Amino acid sequence: MSYRIEVNRQRFETEPRPGQCLRTYLRERGCFGVKKGCDAGDCGACTVHVDGVPVHSCVYPAVRAEGRRVTTVEGLAADGELHPVQQRFLDAQGFQCGFCTAGFLMTTAALEEDQPADLPRAFKGNLCRCTGYRAIEDAVRGVRHAEEPAGGRAVGRNLPAPAGPEVVTGTARYTFDLDVPGLLHLKLLRSPHAHARIRHIDTAAALAVPGVHLVLTHHDAPDRLYSTAQHEHVEDDPADTRVFDRVVRHVGQRVAAVVADSEAAAEEGCRRIEVDYEVRPAVTTPEAALRPGAPVVHDKDPDVSGIARPRDNVVAELHGEVGDVEAGFAEAEVVYENTFRTQRVQHASLETHGAVAWFEEDTGRLTVRSSTQTPFLTRRALCSLFDLPEDRLRVVAGRVGGGFGGKQEMLVEDVVVLAALKLRRPVKLEYTRAEQFFGATTRHPFTVRVKAGARRDGRLTALALHVVADTGAYGNHGPGVLFHACGESLAVYRCPNKKADGYSVYTHTVPSGAFRGYGLGQVVFAVESVLDELAHRLGLDPLVLRERTVVRDGEAMTGAGGEEEDLRIGSYGLDQCLGVIRAAAAEPAEPAPPGWLTGEGAALAMIATAPPRGHFADAQVSLRPDGTFDVAVGTAEFGNGTTTVHRQIAAGELATTAGRVAVRQSDTDLVRHDTGAFGSTGTVVAGQAVLRAAGALAGQLLDFAAGHLGVDRAACRLEVEAVTGAGKRLLLKELHQAARAAGRELAADGHFDGTPRSVAFNAQWFRVAVDPGTGEIRILRSVHAADAGRVVNPMQCRGQVEGGVAQALGATLFEHVRVDGHGAVTTAAFRQYRLPAFADVPRTEVHFTDTSDAIGPLGAKSMSESPFNPVAPALANALRDATGVRFTELPLTRDRVWLAVRHLDARPEAPPG
Repeated sequence: MSYRIEVNRQRFETEPRPGQCLRTYLRERGCFGVKKGCDAGDCGACTVHVDGVPVHSCVYPAVRAEGRRVTTVEGLAADGELHPVQQRFLDAQGFQCGFCTAGFLMTTAALEEDQPADLPRAFKGNLCRCTGYRAIEDAVRGVRHAEEPAGGRAVGRNLPAPAGPEVVTGTARYTFDLDVPGLLHLKLLRSPHAHARIRHIDTAAALAVPGVHLVLTHHDAPDRLYSTAQHEHVEDDPADTRVFDRVVRHVGQRVAAVVADSEAAAEEGCRRIEVDYEVRPAVTTPEAALRPGAPVVHDKDPDVSGIARPRDNVVAELHGEVGDVEAGFAEAEVVYENTFRTQRVQHASLETHGAVAWFEEDTGRLTVRSSTQTPFLTRRALCSLFDLPEDRLRVVAGRVGGGFGGKQEMLVEDVVVLAALKLRRPVKLEYTRAEQFFGATTRHPFTVRVKAGARRDGRLTALALHVVADTGAYGNHGPGVLFHACGESLAVYRCPNKKADGYSVYTHTVPSGAFRGYGLGQVVFAVESVLDELAHRLGLDPLVLRERTVVRDGEAMTGAGGEEEDLRIGSYGLDQCLGVIRAAAAEPAEPAPPGWLTGEGAALAMIATAPPRGHFADAQVSLRPDGTFDVAVGTAEFGNGTTTVHRQIAAGELATTAGRVAVRQSDTDLVRHDTGAFGSTGTVVAGQAVLRAAGALAGQLLDFAAGHLGVDRAACRLEVEAVTGAGKRLLLKELHQAARAAGRELAADGHFDGTPRSVAFNAQWFRVAVDPGTGEIRILRSVHAADAGRVVNPMQCRGQVEGGVAQALGATLFEHVRVDGHGAVTTAAFRQYRLPAFADVPRTEVHFTDTSDAIGPLGAKSMSESPFNPVAPALANALRDATGVRFTELPLTRDRVWLAVRHLDARPEAPPG
């Protein structure tokens, strides 16, 4: 009897391949709402119903589904009506990037009557990296946040994301949610050594595997250096990388690629490649790398590569001083110094890195579809690497399943394009979850020594930083992360004497890269901890010390290198942030379990709202034949919410509803240049370009309508669907027809170059309880105050803050990419790494200040990166308040806390037995 399975009320009889999981079987049948997040049953993104029971389809054998009824997220809706759970997720906007949403929907739809009372248990098999879970809980409980689009004011309202209906029905298309005929699969052979030279590679056995079409090695790749990091200015990052290199510098570096008809054949080809390595000595810590005579990671010409001191393993360094720091310490009445360490953290976006490339049949042009935050910069890098004219290459990002800076890299597109150019066939590379850990990038581990001096009244006399950042085997983002880390962390405080010495150091370990906060979170942890300790030693309330020393509105912001020329305080809400914290601390405390220690702590952070030296965005807004509007802008959407914001900005300028504004984005063929969706620029840079374009178009509409109606321009007004003036009314679609008849296109361009830059402020406060008998930390209350200027979409911005706090809590409490003494990553799966689950994340109370920025569009400021930065020091400060112990190393795991506070456990031992 043949195999039979019912999927979403449709019968299939195609037998699964031996060993095939249900997830891949369903996706091959067009059920793209079933996502790949982990391949191990850890994340729940692939959840489907089998005979009404939710299962993780990535670990459910497809053969077991024979004769069963399978429902995916696409099959929840019936007769054109959304399932009630889908509607609730839409009403609550219980998603950001949306990659995990199908899994949460399927789990929720199968909950029994009593299960919503214990959601931490109900959702133990589902992970979300974006939302912080509050919006998901609200969706389950039927809480509505989204407002109905209406005429008039668009900015400042909780308007829903335009892709919401597609997200909740599983029809939103992410990178690999498409069927490409004749697709070949690429898999990578990776180095087992931290440092080695390849003597010889034998690919004959791999080429003999049935289905293998091509094997690529360093012999096939361009002998050209580049950086995987993507910035507007190429020289910002060291050119130290090759597509395939004869020297491997970390365990997991790619050595060869196999392209085959199937992933299984490609993997088998990789296993059959024989590589003869000359193993070399390796350094796996910055301390070892900086010692005289240490093995050199990159012996390259500094003038060509941009590496500061390659023979010393220093990719970049900074040294700056304002005033006289030694004199400042001599003047101080209290001086405190300590060294702090932060760990590697994985971005853990649920959609892994990947790309697919194919040639268009009609034009022969190469298209690359990629999970990238930087489509235009990636196109530029690929064209440079392979000597391609830009008009022959198109890069497009579909909906991207999370980024957090990790997809500001070119980690997959180069080898996919190389294979496509060789074969003239479509080629796909999709990282496994394990490859994300050892083949992508992490947050930079930092060692930060801070020394601070102050007078008795709390006025700072001197601040000094000594920073060492581990950039790993390649220097992508190493210079920028180092410079940024030492910038706003010092500039937010008034102090006449400041000094910073910093080094970004190569090691033979997995490369570091761009990560939410871009180095600032690591140094803020150290600086805010030291200032808190300084306050305790001065006998001051830590909030009082901060209130007396923070930068004031209108004052210059100086780091150790002096004042940054284009950085301004466009609006000042730091005083309001601290006021929120003070009010929270004054409220009655929640009860803690008997015998537990309680404490509270706060921290603040300041961040520039865009990267320095230019971040460019171009936008075009045009009137369409049906009287609606089209916005073309390059920013990618990966849960950052820029699509919603850009619609609201344009709608506000054009006096229409957001629903009458369509957005085209992140496609180098359809929109104009955009540096990329990173550095918190989606709202303040691309948003400013959209604002300028929409404003210019509004002027065109009024001008043309006045002439067409024969009325005074000053009498004309834009309405939702028309222009009115002097008692006359002209529908926008009629206006389009009239303009077309006159040979006019009603469209306008907008541009913004990202300068001058404003700053955003954030403050975090925790009240915690600590069990000295186990080291467990329980967060009793979490409060976050944010100066985001004029908030374009409060619901969406609140979600960004909650997600940032949740991600930072993971990095503070338990997330740690561990690397052993041989340079190998030992936490290459979610169950070894541990992301924050529903049960781990408290509800954070989010408060926005009442400010309006003079630089950002309509007074708005960025708020995607900055909430992350004050979380770790605030929690460490609360822990210090509870225990009297100053913790200087992250993460604050139970064992680490217990070892430090076990002597405080005065509770009587339980009787034996």
